[in-house]
Amino acid sequence: MSYDVIVIGAGPAGSAAAHECARRGLSTICIEEHGTIGYPVQCAGLLSNTAFEESGVSEHPVLTRISGARVVSGMGSEMLIDAKTSKAVVVDRGSFDREMAENAANCGAEYSLKTAAYGIRGNSLLVRGVKGHAEIPFRLLIAADGPRSTIARIHRMPRAKMYLAGIQLELLHDCDPRFVEIYPDASPEFFGWMIPAGNGRVRLGLCGQSQVPERFTAFIKKFGDRATHLVTGTLPLGIMPKTYGHRTLFVGDAAGFAKPTSGGGVYTGIRSARHAAAIASSCCANDLYTDAALAEYEQRWQADIGRELDLGFRLFRLRQKISAYDMDALIRGLNDPDIIRTIVDYGDMDRPGKLVKKLLGKHAMLRCAGPLIRTGLQSLFE
Repeated sequence: MSYDVIVIGAGPAGSAAAHECARRGLSTICIEEHGTIGYPVQCAGLLSNTAFEESGVSEHPVLTRISGARVVSGMGSEMLIDAKTSKAVVVDRGSFDREMAENAANCGAEYSLKTAAYGIRGNSLLVRGVKGHAEIPFRLLIAADGPRSTIARIHRMPRAKMYLAGIQLELLHDCDPRFVEIYPDASPEFFGWMIPAGNGRVRLGLCGQSQVPERFTAFIKKFGDRATHLVTGTLPLGIMPKTYGHRTLFVGDAAGFAKPTSGGGVYTGIRSARHAAAIASSCCANDLYTDAALAEYEQRWQADIGRELDLGFRLFRLRQKISAYDMDALIRGLNDPDIIRTIVDYGDMDRPGKLVKKLLGKHAMLRCAGPLIRTGLQSLFE
């Protein structure tokens, strides 16, 4: 059978693309190399309220709700941010992903599990799986096949700017279920985290570019050894230079849409998937699949989330220049009632730009801006 759109990958971005394409009347199939949607889990499962609403899933996958964060430096300084109302949710990613796929299937999208893409011949996708080898004709592809995107390799497309390795452990540990905890010095290139997961469990993890296993082992020592689940993953940072080409649109982690400030990719993945579906619908309606026709996809996501992702990458670069001593001074300086109020009022996990501008206008920031000025704060909005 021939399809208007083949989506490769059944994560949140892939299922969002399949759902939207099917809703627009396109014949759509989503292929997934694993036998179960949602596994293996390679995500902390912390979503902003906005990202959760964008997903369209029910409350069923929600494990707990988060109202704030505690930031702890390696030298012992702390800052507590408490919005006193839900700002984010922690979800069971397996259940979350499966419900997104079910919603797409209910809208008419087909799913084929244990099916992996390995090549393209003309306008047919070459796949292999439990049914052997097959060719699936298509009009357009939407690549949602993660940071190691097979489709990007097939097309020899330039990839994301850099990749971080991540490790996360789930274990039994008492904590305040209202707050995530951030440990910047656990991984100087990024950060470490502790996320409440309900029922006395937490998710401990970190991402980095080097010495990740060693740093992770040192980080988790103070949390005990009652581990229940260990996962590893890859985090792409910096969007690929061109997110379209060869009858293909790249979405989610396959395009490098993970947020450089937090590593989260559900919100940006879903947003990019919806833009891709809109362009797919237009191309199929006009029977036009040239790169010039696909280019509007990049214009759409740039107008939506491009500036935020660019700012996020600049913040990521800036963070890497901050020493442990300066990080401690920064946390102490930010622990000011006016600054914390501003963070609560304007903080947005998905769109940090407004908060950054607000903070730069605060007199209290002058007391702690030394480390940032020394490391290039002035370049953020150049």
